[in-house]
Amino acid sequence: MERVSAWRRGVNALPRLVADAPPIVLIGVGGVALLLGALIVTRPLTSLVLLTVYVGLSALIFGLVQFAAPHQERGWAARIFAGVWIVLGLAVLLGLGRTLELIPVALAVLLLVGGAQALVDAIVDGTVSQRVLWAASGTAQIVFGVLSLTWPDVTVLVVAVVFGVRTLAFGVSTVVRGAVLFSRAPHERDADLFARSALSIEEVYDRRARGWAAAGRYALAAVLVTVSVGGWWLSDWLRDGAPVVDAFYDPPAVVPYDHGQLIREGGFSGQQPEGTEVRRILYTTRDALGQPAVGSALVISPSDPPRGPRPVILWNHGTTGVAQGCAPSLRDASATKWAVPSLDEVIDNGWVVVAPDYSGQGAPGVFPYLIGLGEARSSLDAVVAARALEDLMLSTRTVVWGHSQGGHAALWASQIADGYTPGLDVLGTAALSPAADPHALATELLRDSATVELSILISWVLVPYADTYDDVDLARYVAPGGEAIVREMTQRCPSEPGVVVSVATALGVSEDRPLYVENLAAGPLGQRLRENAPQGPWGTPMLIAWGADDEVISPELQEWFVADLCEQGEDVRYLEYVGYDHLGIMLPRSAFLPVLMRWTEDRFDLRQPARNDCEAKPLGD
Repeated sequence: MERVSAWRRGVNALPRLVADAPPIVLIGVGGVALLLGALIVTRPLTSLVLLTVYVGLSALIFGLVQFAAPHQERGWAARIFAGVWIVLGLAVLLGLGRTLELIPVALAVLLLVGGAQALVDAIVDGTVSQRVLWAASGTAQIVFGVLSLTWPDVTVLVVAVVFGVRTLAFGVSTVVRGAVLFSRAPHERDADLFARSALSIEEVYDRRARGWAAAGRYALAAVLVTVSVGGWWLSDWLRDGAPVVDAFYDPPAVVPYDHGQLIREGGFSGQQPEGTEVRRILYTTRDALGQPAVGSALVISPSDPPRGPRPVILWNHGTTGVAQGCAPSLRDASATKWAVPSLDEVIDNGWVVVAPDYSGQGAPGVFPYLIGLGEARSSLDAVVAARALEDLMLSTRTVVWGHSQGGHAALWASQIADGYTPGLDVLGTAALSPAADPHALATELLRDSATVELSILISWVLVPYADTYDDVDLARYVAPGGEAIVREMTQRCPSEPGVVVSVATALGVSEDRPLYVENLAAGPLGQRLRENAPQGPWGTPMLIAWGADDEVISPELQEWFVADLCEQGEDVRYLEYVGYDHLGIMLPRSAFLPVLMRWTEDRFDLRQPARNDCEAKPLGD
């Protein structure tokens, strides 16, 4: 008898069990498979429980079928693998609750075990074509097992769809077969079974049939090898485009306890505009909860500065992602006029720019995305640490700038500066398109229909808040089994090729917003978002500007924020620019930049603002 590989028996375990069942059983099993497959394909995330059960049952049946095979077909390797499959299947089923979060790992293990078994089959027995196919199949399974650990979020969706399509195909074929058999008389069905058995015996001795079967195996092996090589190459290409966090950002074994202490300085390998010196610094700070942390920043200074202490622009960058590798100090163009508004003019004036990454970017830690105290502390401590650079004399006079998330950080930094870093003299705050009210912003965004961008943006807010605050439970806001997907979205930066994986994942689960099952602006998360809206008082002049066509933060939210500032009695200059989107307000040639420079010059020269718009004009004029 020709040996049938354990791998082939396992893959076709369920079809083999029902192959000779009565027609009514075939139709029933096929109908259930159709429903299960349709649910998995159309709603891959919400069917993760069913997917887990299906995977567990498949592994269990895989092992049981191997044990049930005739004795002569069960070698020592088959018996070992049969036991492994049964253990894995039971582990998946019995640990269902935990398995939902561990589906990528479980699938990886199953693929690796299946690959190992196929390779053993290729070594132990079989024709040449069978061995080639089993070797190709084993290699492919091992490759995709490794890749499933590298890209766990997309693995869940791809495998869900693959399992779903396979289940649909099995359901259709089983229902059709059951219906055909049911329509025949009993003696016809018996004759059909006899004919099929006779035909299978003939095929064993039919040289042409064996030749075609071998050719098919070789073709399938070639496809498997091609897909494996392509998948591995694609994974390498995506990973090669990711930022590399070098050893500069590693904290020393002993970190100074006081915040604002310079740990080290180093060079910057990115673009350096003419007439500037750009360096990186690593320093001590405090996180959102007041615990010791480490931060990193860029210090951009004139190559030949004027005599005397130099005024400081504390630049707080907008959203670049929330992963450690998303730090601006790791990006090539972070010290150019495209990343820091009016940088050329700032350098010409002899000012120095300190541009923090915030803690958790560059340096390890939890990134405080839209978490005011975490952003502000790491921002202010960057200036304090930069003052320790031996060849750079910095003035205490500081003006804080920030865009979007950085606008939120700038407002918080100015709000706490007197108490947190009393040695700095913060003279004013310029907030460009600021995310001033995280709760209002979340409420506004959630009114729109689910989009890919929104799914990713929500993950960037939800995960840092859950990692920072004990009362924000990620599981409360994410569909069962979706936590791994949401966390993986936070591990990629918008500027790296791997973000396409996040986009693909979000596309796969964006229908009806299945990833997020609770109102994100409610409950503990909603309360924490409210707490992270800067309240003031500031007591120093403020400059607020935004674009009338801002697609991220609606102008209405900016108007509400300015109205609150005016009601509090703050000194505010506010400007709305028609035709400018969210980013356009800070880019070169923006009509706002000359205003920003003149306003900042007045702050450093200790001149009173030319106008206070809270007194000079009604909001909206």
